[in-house]
Formats: sequence, structure tokens, C-alpha cells
Amino acid sequence: MTAVLNLPGVLRAHAGGHAQVNVEIAGATSTVGTVLDTLSREHPALVRRIRDEQGVLRRFVNFYVDDTDVRDLQGLETPVPDGAELLVLPSVAGG
Repeated sequence: MTAVLNLPGVLRAHAGGHAQVNVEIAGATSTVGTVLDTLSREHPALVRRIRDEQGVLRRFVNFYVDDTDVRDLQGLETPVPDGAELLVLPSVAGG
């Protein structure tokens, strides 16, 4: 099974310049956390921008599964179905 992670320009350099990364999902019970674990094997620098040292989503990173923010669901325990569209958006501050 596969999910597609869509990346904004600011994160693409950490994924070999790709705008999308296919992530193989192991089993029918994959979660956002297991997807990030899998992704970290191929793109560890990318995952370090998404998770902090304790393994939780960084405070200013929004992560979506099929258009819903995982913070409104079950966080890292949010199920990721086969064919899911994933999106990571770091917040941008400016002034």
C-alpha cells in the first residue's frame, strides 16, 4: 500500500528536490507515526524538520491526511489508509 506525501518548496531540498514522495505503508494499520518512521529511513533530514527530538510533530508544522489536520484527529496515531494524500506545511512567520 502507498500514500503520497506532498511537500512545499521549502522542504523539497530535504527530499531530493521532489514535490511528492511515495511512502510505502506496511499493513492496514499504518498511522502518521509509522509513515514518518518509514520516511525517515530514506529522508532523515526531512523528518527532522517535521518531528522534534522527542518524536512529536514540531509545534509549527501542520500535517494533513486527506485534507484534515492530524491535530484535529489522533495526532501521530491518526490512521493512514491506502492511497491517502498527505501534506506537510510548516508555518511561515514574517513581518
